[in-house]
Amino acid sequence: MSHLLTRYPAPVALLLGAAAACGFAPLQLWPLTLACFAAWMWLVHDAPTWKAALWRGWVFGVGHFTINDNWFQHAFDFQDKMPPVLGYVAPLALALYLAMFPMVAAGIAWRFRRSRVDLAWVLLFAATWIATEWVRSWLFTGYAWDPLGVIWVPVQPVAALTRVTGTYGLSGLTVALAGTLLVLPQRMKVVAGGGMVVALLVAQALSYRDVALPLAPTTPRLVVVQPNVAQDERGESDGEMMLRRLSALSGRPSAAPRLVLWPEGVIRDFVEDGYPLWVYGNRSPYVIRERMAALLGPRDLLLTGGTALNFKADGDIASGYNSVFAITPDARIAARYDKAHLVPYGEYLPMPWLLKPLGLARLVPGDVDFLPGPGPRTLDTPTFGAIGVQICYEIIFSGQVIDPAHRPRLLFNPSNDAWFGRWGPPQHLAQARMRAIEEGLPIVRATPNGISAVIAADGALLATVPHMEAGAIEAALPAPAAPTLFSRVGNWMAFVVAALLIAAALVLRRRAR
Repeated sequence: MSHLLTRYPAPVALLLGAAAACGFAPLQLWPLTLACFAAWMWLVHDAPTWKAALWRGWVFGVGHFTINDNWFQHAFDFQDKMPPVLGYVAPLALALYLAMFPMVAAGIAWRFRRSRVDLAWVLLFAATWIATEWVRSWLFTGYAWDPLGVIWVPVQPVAALTRVTGTYGLSGLTVALAGTLLVLPQRMKVVAGGGMVVALLVAQALSYRDVALPLAPTTPRLVVVQPNVAQDERGESDGEMMLRRLSALSGRPSAAPRLVLWPEGVIRDFVEDGYPLWVYGNRSPYVIRERMAALLGPRDLLLTGGTALNFKADGDIASGYNSVFAITPDARIAARYDKAHLVPYGEYLPMPWLLKPLGLARLVPGDVDFLPGPGPRTLDTPTFGAIGVQICYEIIFSGQVIDPAHRPRLLFNPSNDAWFGRWGPPQHLAQARMRAIEEGLPIVRATPNGISAVIAADGALLATVPHMEAGAIEAALPAPAAPTLFSRVGNWMAFVVAALLIAAALVLRRRAR
Protein backbone atom coordinates (compact mmCIF):
# COMPACT_ATOMS: atom_id res chain seq x y z
CA MET A 1 0.00 0.00 0.00
CA SER A 2 2.69 2.49 1.02
CA HIS A 3 4.70 1.57 -2.09
CA LEU A 4 1.71 2.37 -4.30
CA LEU A 5 1.12 5.71 -2.59
CA THR A 6 4.77 6.68 -2.91
CA ARG A 7 5.19 5.61 -6.53
CA TYR A 8 2.10 7.38 -7.92
CA PRO A 9 1.33 10.15 -5.41
CA ALA A 10 -0.57 12.56 -7.69
CA PRO A 11 -2.99 10.06 -9.31
CA VAL A 12 -3.54 8.39 -5.95
CA ALA A 13 -4.27 11.75 -4.28
CA LEU A 14 -6.74 12.57 -7.07
CA LEU A 15 -8.56 9.26 -6.61
CA LEU A 16 -8.56 9.58 -2.83
CA GLY A 17 -10.15 13.02 -3.07
CA ALA A 18 -12.81 11.77 -5.48
CA ALA A 19 -13.63 8.75 -3.33
CA ALA A 20 -13.75 10.89 -0.17
CA ALA A 21 -16.62 12.86 -1.73
CA CYS A 22 -18.76 9.71 -1.56
CA GLY A 23 -19.18 10.24 2.18
CA PHE A 24 -21.61 13.09 1.54
CA ALA A 25 -25.23 12.76 0.45
CA PRO A 26 -26.63 11.09 -1.52
CA LEU A 27 -24.18 8.15 -1.08
CA GLN A 28 -23.26 8.83 2.57
CA LEU A 29 -20.34 6.36 2.63
CA TRP A 30 -18.69 8.16 5.54
CA PRO A 31 -16.34 5.27 6.51
CA LEU A 32 -14.87 5.55 3.00
CA THR A 33 -14.29 9.27 3.57
CA LEU A 34 -12.40 8.57 6.79
CA ALA A 35 -10.23 5.95 5.10
CA CYS A 36 -9.47 8.25 2.15
CA PHE A 37 -8.54 11.16 4.42
CA ALA A 38 -6.25 8.88 6.43
CA ALA A 39 -4.45 7.72 3.28
CA TRP A 40 -4.18 11.27 1.97
CA MET A 41 -2.73 12.51 5.27
CA TRP A 42 -0.11 9.79 5.10
CA LEU A 43 0.64 10.86 1.52
CA VAL A 44 1.09 14.48 2.64
CA HIS A 45 3.34 13.44 5.53
CA ASP A 46 5.48 11.35 3.17
CA ALA A 47 5.98 14.20 0.67
CA PRO A 48 9.73 14.80 0.18
CA THR A 49 9.38 18.59 -0.07
CA TRP A 50 6.98 21.33 0.93
CA LYS A 51 6.05 21.92 -2.72
CA ALA A 52 5.28 18.21 -3.12
CA ALA A 53 2.98 18.39 -0.09
CA LEU A 54 1.18 21.39 -1.58
CA TRP A 55 0.80 19.55 -4.87
CA ARG A 56 -0.64 16.47 -3.18
CA GLY A 57 -3.06 18.64 -1.24
CA TRP A 58 -4.22 20.49 -4.34
CA VAL A 59 -4.69 17.36 -6.44
CA PHE A 60 -6.69 15.76 -3.63
CA GLY A 61 -8.93 18.85 -3.55
CA VAL A 62 -9.46 18.78 -7.32
CA GLY A 63 -10.74 15.22 -7.16
CA HIS A 64 -12.80 15.88 -4.05
CA PHE A 65 -14.62 19.01 -5.18
CA THR A 66 -15.11 17.89 -8.79
CA ILE A 67 -17.14 14.90 -7.62
CA ASN A 68 -18.82 16.66 -4.72
CA ASP A 69 -20.01 19.58 -6.86
CA ASN A 70 -20.94 17.59 -9.96
CA TRP A 71 -24.53 18.88 -9.61
CA PHE A 72 -23.24 22.31 -10.69
CA GLN A 73 -23.18 21.05 -14.27
CA HIS A 74 -26.98 21.08 -14.47
CA ALA A 75 -27.17 24.84 -13.93
CA PHE A 76 -25.98 25.34 -17.52
CA ASP A 77 -29.01 23.48 -18.92
CA PHE A 78 -31.47 26.30 -18.20
CA GLN A 79 -30.19 29.36 -20.01
CA ASP A 80 -29.43 30.16 -23.64
CA LYS A 81 -26.56 32.64 -23.34
CA MET A 82 -23.84 30.05 -22.74
CA PRO A 83 -23.66 26.56 -24.27
CA PRO A 84 -24.73 23.74 -21.92
CA VAL A 85 -21.52 21.88 -22.73
CA LEU A 86 -19.73 24.38 -20.49
CA GLY A 87 -21.53 22.72 -17.61
CA TYR A 88 -19.20 19.74 -17.88
CA VAL A 89 -16.21 22.04 -17.42
CA ALA A 90 -17.73 24.13 -14.63
CA PRO A 91 -17.38 21.65 -11.72
CA LEU A 92 -13.73 21.11 -12.63
CA ALA A 93 -13.11 24.86 -12.94
CA LEU A 94 -14.69 25.43 -9.53
CA ALA A 95 -12.65 22.56 -8.08
CA LEU A 96 -9.40 24.09 -9.37
CA TYR A 97 -10.11 27.06 -7.09
CA LEU A 98 -11.55 25.19 -4.09
CA ALA A 99 -8.58 22.79 -4.10
CA MET A 100 -6.43 25.63 -2.79
CA PHE A 101 -7.92 25.17 0.67
CA PRO A 102 -6.84 21.54 1.26
CA MET A 103 -3.57 22.51 -0.45
CA VAL A 104 -2.92 25.18 2.18
CA ALA A 105 -3.93 22.81 5.00
CA ALA A 106 -1.55 20.18 3.67
CA GLY A 107 1.28 22.67 3.24
CA ILE A 108 1.00 24.02 6.78
CA ALA A 109 0.69 20.54 8.30
CA TRP A 110 3.75 19.28 6.39
CA ARG A 111 5.89 21.96 8.07
CA PHE A 112 5.24 20.36 11.47
CA ARG A 113 5.77 16.70 10.58
CA ARG A 114 8.26 14.38 12.32
CA SER A 115 9.98 11.26 11.03
CA ARG A 116 6.77 9.28 11.42
CA VAL A 117 3.11 10.14 11.76
CA ASP A 118 2.36 10.87 15.39
CA LEU A 119 -0.80 11.96 17.16
CA ALA A 120 0.51 15.50 17.66
CA TRP A 121 0.91 15.94 13.90
CA VAL A 122 -2.60 14.57 13.31
CA LEU A 123 -4.05 17.13 15.72
CA LEU A 124 -2.13 19.97 14.08
CA PHE A 125 -3.41 18.86 10.66
CA ALA A 126 -6.98 18.89 12.05
CA ALA A 127 -6.51 22.45 13.33
CA THR A 128 -5.25 23.67 9.95
CA TRP A 129 -8.25 22.04 8.28
CA ILE A 130 -10.62 24.01 10.52
CA ALA A 131 -8.89 27.26 9.63
CA THR A 132 -8.93 26.68 5.87
CA GLU A 133 -12.52 25.44 5.82
CA TRP A 134 -13.62 28.53 7.74
CA VAL A 135 -11.79 30.80 5.29
CA ARG A 136 -13.52 29.00 2.41
CA SER A 137 -16.87 29.96 3.95
CA TRP A 138 -16.30 33.72 3.48
CA LEU A 139 -13.48 34.39 0.99
CA PHE A 140 -14.84 36.00 -2.21
CA THR A 141 -18.35 35.99 -0.65
CA GLY A 142 -17.80 32.39 0.47
CA TYR A 143 -18.55 28.91 -0.80
CA ALA A 144 -19.44 26.89 2.28
CA TRP A 145 -20.99 23.95 0.44
CA ASP A 146 -20.43 20.59 2.16
CA PRO A 147 -17.86 21.18 4.88
CA LEU A 148 -16.40 17.85 5.96
CA GLY A 149 -18.46 17.62 9.16
CA VAL A 150 -21.65 17.20 7.10
CA ILE A 151 -20.78 13.53 6.45
CA TRP A 152 -22.03 12.83 10.00
CA VAL A 153 -25.66 13.86 9.39
CA PRO A 154 -26.82 10.20 9.19
CA VAL A 155 -25.03 9.42 12.47
CA GLN A 156 -26.94 11.52 14.96
CA PRO A 157 -24.73 10.96 18.06
CA VAL A 158 -21.75 12.39 16.16
CA ALA A 159 -23.68 15.14 14.37
CA ALA A 160 -25.02 16.24 17.76
CA LEU A 161 -21.50 17.47 18.60
CA THR A 162 -22.19 20.51 16.42
CA ARG A 163 -24.39 21.87 19.20
CA VAL A 164 -21.06 22.64 20.87
CA THR A 165 -18.40 22.67 18.16
CA GLY A 166 -20.32 23.90 15.13
CA THR A 167 -19.81 22.30 11.75
CA TYR A 168 -16.28 23.60 11.15
CA GLY A 169 -15.17 22.35 14.55
CA LEU A 170 -16.69 18.95 13.80
CA SER A 171 -14.82 18.94 10.48
CA GLY A 172 -11.56 19.30 12.37
CA LEU A 173 -12.48 16.48 14.74
CA THR A 174 -13.29 14.36 11.69
CA VAL A 175 -9.81 14.95 10.28
CA ALA A 176 -8.37 14.04 13.68
CA LEU A 177 -10.42 10.82 13.74
CA ALA A 178 -9.22 9.92 10.25
CA GLY A 179 -5.63 10.61 11.22
CA THR A 180 -5.83 8.33 14.24
CA LEU A 181 -6.27 5.44 11.80
CA LEU A 182 -2.59 6.04 11.01
CA VAL A 183 -1.58 6.11 14.69
CA LEU A 184 -3.78 3.45 16.27
CA PRO A 185 -2.10 0.40 14.67
CA GLN A 186 0.81 1.09 17.03
CA ARG A 187 -1.37 -0.21 19.88
CA MET A 188 -3.66 -3.17 19.25
CA LYS A 189 -5.81 -2.51 22.32
CA VAL A 190 -6.61 0.97 21.08
CA VAL A 191 -7.37 -0.45 17.64
CA ALA A 192 -9.88 -2.85 19.16
CA GLY A 193 -11.52 -0.05 21.14
CA GLY A 194 -11.71 2.17 18.08
CA GLY A 195 -13.28 -0.67 16.11
CA MET A 196 -15.98 -1.07 18.74
CA VAL A 197 -16.76 2.65 18.60
CA VAL A 198 -17.04 2.54 14.80
CA ALA A 199 -19.28 -0.53 15.01
CA LEU A 200 -21.60 1.26 17.43
CA LEU A 201 -21.77 4.30 15.16
CA VAL A 202 -22.60 2.12 12.16
CA ALA A 203 -25.31 0.35 14.16
CA GLN A 204 -26.76 3.71 15.16
CA ALA A 205 -26.75 4.89 11.54
CA LEU A 206 -28.49 1.75 10.31
CA SER A 207 -31.12 1.87 13.04
CA TYR A 208 -32.02 5.52 12.47
CA ARG A 209 -35.58 6.17 11.31
CA ASP A 210 -37.61 9.29 10.62
CA VAL A 211 -40.12 10.19 13.32
CA ALA A 212 -43.65 11.54 12.80
CA LEU A 213 -45.32 13.87 15.30
CA PRO A 214 -48.96 13.36 16.36
CA LEU A 215 -51.40 15.87 14.89
CA ALA A 216 -54.41 16.79 17.05
CA PRO A 217 -57.45 18.47 15.39
CA THR A 218 -56.70 21.91 16.84
CA THR A 219 -52.89 21.75 16.84
CA PRO A 220 -51.27 24.62 14.88
CA ARG A 221 -49.74 23.02 11.86
CA LEU A 222 -47.46 23.45 8.90
CA VAL A 223 -48.55 22.86 5.32
CA VAL A 224 -45.44 22.50 3.16
CA VAL A 225 -46.17 22.47 -0.58
CA GLN A 226 -44.00 20.89 -3.29
CA PRO A 227 -45.62 21.29 -6.75
CA ASN A 228 -42.95 19.31 -8.66
CA VAL A 229 -42.06 22.12 -11.03
CA ALA A 230 -38.95 21.64 -13.13
CA GLN A 231 -36.60 24.58 -13.66
CA ASP A 232 -37.62 25.02 -17.30
CA GLU A 233 -41.36 25.05 -16.41
CA ARG A 234 -41.33 27.97 -14.02
CA GLY A 235 -42.89 30.45 -16.47
CA GLU A 236 -45.56 28.02 -17.64
CA SER A 237 -48.90 29.58 -18.66
CA ASP A 238 -47.75 33.03 -17.55
CA GLY A 239 -47.88 31.93 -13.91
CA GLU A 240 -51.49 30.73 -13.94
CA MET A 241 -50.67 27.04 -13.99
CA MET A 242 -48.18 27.51 -11.17
CA LEU A 243 -50.73 29.22 -8.98
CA ARG A 244 -53.22 26.44 -9.64
CA ARG A 245 -50.70 23.72 -8.79
CA LEU A 246 -49.77 25.38 -5.52
CA SER A 247 -53.40 26.07 -4.60
CA ALA A 248 -54.47 22.49 -5.27
CA LEU A 249 -51.84 21.15 -2.85
CA SER A 250 -52.38 23.74 -0.11
CA GLY A 251 -55.54 22.25 1.38
CA ARG A 252 -58.37 24.24 2.88
CA PRO A 253 -58.97 26.07 6.19
CA SER A 254 -59.67 23.93 9.23
CA ALA A 255 -60.20 24.31 12.97
CA ALA A 256 -56.44 24.46 13.42
CA PRO A 257 -54.37 27.50 12.39
CA ARG A 258 -52.11 26.70 9.45
CA LEU A 259 -48.78 28.12 8.36
CA VAL A 260 -48.80 27.45 4.61
CA LEU A 261 -45.32 27.41 3.06
CA TRP A 262 -44.63 27.75 -0.67
CA PRO A 263 -41.18 27.37 -2.26
CA GLU A 264 -38.77 29.77 -3.85
CA GLY A 265 -38.77 30.35 -7.58
CA VAL A 266 -42.31 29.24 -8.49
CA ILE A 267 -44.50 32.34 -8.12
CA ARG A 268 -43.48 34.48 -11.07
CA ASP A 269 -46.22 37.11 -10.64
CA PHE A 270 -45.42 40.28 -8.75
CA VAL A 271 -47.50 40.52 -5.59
CA GLU A 272 -46.47 43.99 -4.34
CA ASP A 273 -48.46 47.09 -5.23
CA GLY A 274 -47.00 50.32 -6.58
CA TYR A 275 -45.06 49.10 -9.63
CA PRO A 276 -45.61 50.57 -13.12
CA LEU A 277 -48.64 48.94 -14.73
CA TRP A 278 -46.61 47.47 -17.59
CA VAL A 279 -44.77 45.24 -15.10
CA TYR A 280 -47.94 43.38 -14.12
CA GLY A 281 -49.26 42.68 -17.61
CA ASN A 282 -52.86 41.58 -17.18
CA ARG A 283 -52.38 40.05 -13.71
CA SER A 284 -53.23 42.42 -10.88
CA PRO A 285 -51.11 41.95 -7.74
CA TYR A 286 -54.17 42.41 -5.54
CA VAL A 287 -56.09 39.73 -7.43
CA ILE A 288 -53.12 37.35 -7.06
CA ARG A 289 -53.02 38.02 -3.32
CA GLU A 290 -56.79 37.55 -3.07
CA ARG A 291 -56.48 34.13 -4.67
CA MET A 292 -53.77 33.23 -2.16
CA ALA A 293 -55.85 34.58 0.73
CA ALA A 294 -58.84 32.50 -0.39
CA LEU A 295 -56.88 29.42 0.66
CA LEU A 296 -56.47 30.72 4.22
CA GLY A 297 -58.60 30.57 7.32
CA PRO A 298 -58.87 33.53 9.72
CA ARG A 299 -55.80 32.40 11.74
CA ASP A 300 -53.73 31.10 8.80
CA LEU A 301 -50.68 32.69 7.21
CA LEU A 302 -48.99 32.04 3.86
CA LEU A 303 -45.24 32.46 3.35
CA THR A 304 -44.25 32.34 -0.29
CA GLY A 305 -41.17 33.01 -2.36
CA GLY A 306 -41.38 35.86 -4.85
CA THR A 307 -39.56 38.79 -6.39
CA ALA A 308 -39.51 42.43 -5.35
CA LEU A 309 -38.32 45.15 -7.73
CA ASN A 310 -36.47 48.47 -7.66
CA PHE A 311 -36.91 51.03 -10.43
CA LYS A 312 -34.84 53.72 -12.07
CA ALA A 313 -36.01 57.32 -12.33
CA ASP A 314 -37.20 56.68 -15.90
CA GLY A 315 -39.39 53.76 -14.78
CA ASP A 316 -37.19 50.91 -16.02
CA ILE A 317 -36.33 48.04 -13.71
CA ALA A 318 -33.05 48.68 -11.92
CA SER A 319 -32.68 45.61 -9.73
CA GLY A 320 -34.62 43.11 -7.69
CA TYR A 321 -34.73 41.17 -4.44
CA ASN A 322 -35.21 37.47 -3.97
CA SER A 323 -37.89 37.67 -1.30
CA VAL A 324 -40.36 35.87 0.91
CA PHE A 325 -43.77 37.51 1.40
CA ALA A 326 -46.11 36.90 4.32
CA ILE A 327 -49.69 36.95 2.97
CA THR A 328 -52.56 37.36 5.45
CA PRO A 329 -56.16 36.09 5.16
CA ASP A 330 -57.26 39.62 4.17
CA ALA A 331 -54.79 39.63 1.22
CA ARG A 332 -52.26 41.99 2.79
CA ILE A 333 -48.49 41.64 2.73
CA ALA A 334 -47.72 41.55 6.45
CA ALA A 335 -43.93 41.29 6.07
CA ARG A 336 -41.17 40.78 3.52
CA TYR A 337 -37.76 39.16 3.86
CA ASP A 338 -35.02 39.82 1.28
CA LYS A 339 -32.29 37.27 0.72
CA ALA A 340 -28.91 38.55 1.92
CA HIS A 341 -26.37 35.93 0.81
CA LEU A 342 -26.79 35.78 -2.96
CA VAL A 343 -25.46 33.14 -5.34
CA PRO A 344 -22.73 34.48 -7.67
CA TYR A 345 -23.60 33.77 -11.32
CA GLY A 346 -27.05 32.56 -10.18
CA GLU A 347 -28.62 35.74 -8.78
CA TYR A 348 -26.09 38.28 -9.92
CA LEU A 349 -23.13 38.43 -12.27
CA PRO A 350 -19.91 39.51 -10.53
CA MET A 351 -17.82 42.08 -12.40
CA PRO A 352 -20.34 42.47 -15.26
CA TRP A 353 -18.10 45.10 -16.88
CA LEU A 354 -15.56 42.33 -17.50
CA LEU A 355 -17.62 39.15 -17.85
CA LYS A 356 -20.46 40.32 -20.10
CA PRO A 357 -18.09 41.31 -22.97
CA LEU A 358 -16.59 37.82 -22.65
CA GLY A 359 -20.02 36.27 -23.28
CA LEU A 360 -20.57 35.08 -19.71
CA ALA A 361 -23.99 35.35 -18.12
CA ARG A 362 -26.00 34.28 -15.12
CA LEU A 363 -26.81 30.58 -14.91
CA VAL A 364 -30.45 31.18 -13.96
CA PRO A 365 -32.83 32.78 -16.50
CA GLY A 366 -33.41 36.50 -16.07
CA ASP A 367 -31.64 39.74 -16.90
CA VAL A 368 -32.18 41.61 -13.63
CA ASP A 369 -29.53 41.19 -10.97
CA PHE A 370 -30.66 40.88 -7.36
CA LEU A 371 -29.46 43.06 -4.51
CA PRO A 372 -28.65 41.61 -1.07
CA GLY A 373 -30.98 42.16 1.86
CA PRO A 374 -29.80 43.27 5.32
CA GLY A 375 -29.20 39.78 6.74
CA PRO A 376 -30.97 37.29 9.01
CA ARG A 377 -34.35 38.58 10.12
CA THR A 378 -37.13 37.21 12.29
CA LEU A 379 -40.77 37.77 11.32
CA ASP A 380 -43.26 38.11 14.18
CA THR A 381 -46.54 36.35 13.48
CA PRO A 382 -49.59 36.52 15.78
CA THR A 383 -50.40 32.79 15.80
CA PHE A 384 -47.09 31.04 15.07
CA GLY A 385 -44.64 33.23 16.93
CA ALA A 386 -41.20 34.28 15.72
CA ILE A 387 -40.35 32.75 12.32
CA GLY A 388 -36.87 33.14 10.84
CA VAL A 389 -36.27 33.01 7.09
CA GLN A 390 -33.26 31.82 5.11
CA ILE A 391 -33.72 31.52 1.36
CA CYS A 392 -32.08 28.60 -0.44
CA TYR A 393 -28.27 28.98 -0.47
CA GLU A 394 -28.27 31.04 2.75
CA ILE A 395 -28.87 27.94 4.88
CA ILE A 396 -25.40 26.50 4.15
CA PHE A 397 -23.56 29.25 6.05
CA SER A 398 -22.92 27.99 9.56
CA GLY A 399 -23.38 30.61 12.26
CA GLN A 400 -25.10 33.09 9.92
CA VAL A 401 -28.72 31.93 9.80
CA ILE A 402 -30.53 33.65 12.69
CA ASP A 403 -30.86 37.11 14.15
CA PRO A 404 -29.13 36.69 17.53
CA ALA A 405 -31.08 39.61 18.99
CA HIS A 406 -34.41 37.99 18.13
CA ARG A 407 -34.16 34.21 18.20
CA PRO A 408 -36.95 32.56 16.19
CA ARG A 409 -38.83 29.42 17.19
CA LEU A 410 -38.55 28.00 13.65
CA LEU A 411 -36.58 28.65 10.46
CA PHE A 412 -38.27 28.64 7.04
CA ASN A 413 -35.91 27.72 4.21
CA PRO A 414 -37.68 28.05 0.84
CA SER A 415 -35.38 26.84 -1.89
CA ASN A 416 -35.22 26.27 -5.61
CA ASP A 417 -33.15 23.10 -6.04
CA ALA A 418 -34.63 22.35 -9.46
CA TRP A 419 -31.34 23.30 -11.14
CA PHE A 420 -29.20 21.21 -8.74
CA GLY A 421 -29.46 17.85 -10.53
CA ARG A 422 -29.84 14.72 -8.39
CA TRP A 423 -26.87 15.16 -6.04
CA GLY A 424 -27.56 18.77 -5.07
CA PRO A 425 -30.96 18.41 -3.30
CA PRO A 426 -29.91 15.71 -0.81
CA GLN A 427 -26.69 17.61 -0.08
CA HIS A 428 -28.67 20.81 0.49
CA LEU A 429 -31.05 18.97 2.82
CA ALA A 430 -28.14 17.52 4.81
CA GLN A 431 -26.69 20.99 5.37
CA ALA A 432 -30.06 22.32 6.52
CA ARG A 433 -30.17 19.48 9.06
CA MET A 434 -26.77 20.58 10.38
CA ARG A 435 -28.07 24.13 10.88
CA ALA A 436 -31.01 22.71 12.86
CA ILE A 437 -28.65 20.82 15.17
CA GLU A 438 -26.25 23.76 15.58
CA GLU A 439 -28.97 26.25 16.44
CA GLY A 440 -31.39 23.93 18.24
CA LEU A 441 -34.18 25.06 15.92
CA PRO A 442 -36.58 23.17 13.66
CA ILE A 443 -36.19 24.01 9.97
CA VAL A 444 -38.82 23.68 7.25
CA ARG A 445 -37.80 23.43 3.60
CA ALA A 446 -40.22 24.00 0.71
CA THR A 447 -38.83 23.41 -2.80
CA PRO A 448 -40.34 23.26 -6.31
CA ASN A 449 -39.42 19.60 -6.94
CA GLY A 450 -37.66 18.35 -3.81
CA ILE A 451 -36.53 17.60 -1.32
CA SER A 452 -39.07 19.40 0.90
CA ALA A 453 -38.85 18.50 4.57
CA VAL A 454 -39.75 19.24 8.16
CA ILE A 455 -36.60 18.95 10.28
CA ALA A 456 -36.67 18.67 14.06
CA ALA A 457 -34.38 20.71 16.29
CA ASP A 458 -32.09 17.67 16.67
CA GLY A 459 -31.75 17.28 12.89
CA ALA A 460 -34.18 14.36 12.59
CA LEU A 461 -36.38 14.25 9.50
CA LEU A 462 -39.98 14.39 10.66
CA ALA A 463 -41.54 14.36 7.18
CA THR A 464 -40.38 14.72 3.57
CA VAL A 465 -41.69 14.95 0.03
CA PRO A 466 -39.26 12.98 -2.14
CA HIS A 467 -37.31 14.42 -5.04
CA MET A 468 -39.23 14.82 -8.32
CA GLU A 469 -42.64 14.19 -6.75
CA ALA A 470 -45.60 16.49 -6.13
CA GLY A 471 -47.05 16.52 -2.66
CA ALA A 472 -47.64 18.37 0.57
CA ILE A 473 -46.67 17.83 4.19
CA GLU A 474 -49.16 18.55 6.95
CA ALA A 475 -47.48 18.37 10.33
CA ALA A 476 -47.49 19.92 13.77
CA LEU A 477 -45.02 22.73 14.35
CA PRO A 478 -41.90 21.09 15.83
CA ALA A 479 -40.78 22.48 19.16
CA PRO A 480 -37.52 24.45 19.39
CA ALA A 481 -34.80 23.25 21.74
CA ALA A 482 -33.03 25.43 24.27
CA PRO A 483 -30.33 27.64 22.73
CA THR A 484 -27.18 25.60 22.13
CA LEU A 485 -23.68 26.64 23.08
CA PHE A 486 -22.94 27.14 19.39
CA SER A 487 -26.03 29.34 18.93
CA ARG A 488 -24.67 31.61 21.68
CA VAL A 489 -21.01 31.67 20.65
CA GLY A 490 -21.18 31.04 16.89
CA ASN A 491 -18.12 30.20 14.83
CA TRP A 492 -15.81 31.29 17.63
CA MET A 493 -16.29 27.69 18.70
CA ALA A 494 -14.33 26.58 15.63
CA PHE A 495 -11.38 28.60 16.92
CA VAL A 496 -11.83 27.11 20.39
CA VAL A 497 -11.68 23.59 18.94
CA ALA A 498 -8.66 24.47 16.81
CA ALA A 499 -6.90 26.02 19.80
CA LEU A 500 -7.55 22.93 21.94
CA LEU A 501 -6.19 20.68 19.18
CA ILE A 502 -3.04 22.80 18.91
CA ALA A 503 -2.61 22.87 22.68
CA ALA A 504 -2.95 19.08 22.88
CA ALA A 505 -0.43 18.68 20.07
CA LEU A 506 2.08 20.93 21.83
CA VAL A 507 1.71 18.95 25.06
CA LEU A 508 2.27 15.67 23.22
CA ARG A 509 5.35 17.05 21.46
CA ARG A 510 6.79 18.31 24.72
CA ARG A 511 6.27 14.95 26.39
CA ALA A 512 7.92 13.21 23.44
CA ARG A 513 11.05 15.26 24.02
